[in-house]
Formats: sequence, C-alpha cells, structure tokens
Amino acid sequence: MIKENMSRQELMRQLQIASFAVHEANLFLDTHPTNKEGIAYFNKYNKLKEELTEELTERFGPVNLNQYEVTGETWDWVAGPWPWEREE
Repeated sequence: MIKENMSRQELMRQLQIASFAVHEANLFLDTHPTNKEGIAYFNKYNKLKEELTEELTERFGPVNLNQYEVTGETWDWVAGPWPWEREE
C-alpha cells in the first residue's frame, strides 16, 4: 500500500522490494508455469511495482529510462543530482 506521505527513500525501498518479488516470482514461474499461487503472487507484486514506479515518477521524476523522455536536443538524464546527492 502506498501512503501519500512516504518519502522518496521509502518509496524507493518499497519499489526495490516489489521488484525483487517480481523477479523471484518470474524465476519460479519459469519452472512452474501453471502454479496459481505463483501467478497470483507475480500479479500482485507486478501491479504494486507499477504503482510505485508511477508514484515515484509523478513526485520525484523518472526512476529509470523507461519513464524518461528527451524533451529538447540535449541528453540531460545525468544533469540533475545523483540519487545519493538528493536531499529528502
């Protein structure tokens, strides 16, 4: 569940957790493709991952290159502060 008052750091941590769960479920389903619980688990965490990515992108900008769009003639993906340089 995403809380409106979560900090960028908290949202990123939840995204990492959801991403890990999706990846592990993917590996499990590669060898157990008809496992209903595995499919439900994958769908749950994949949806959460999408929601967290959307929330982070809305509030703090692109999380990864999938959400990034070049708006001018300059590649400015690295122009802003690096994640460890940002202040909360």
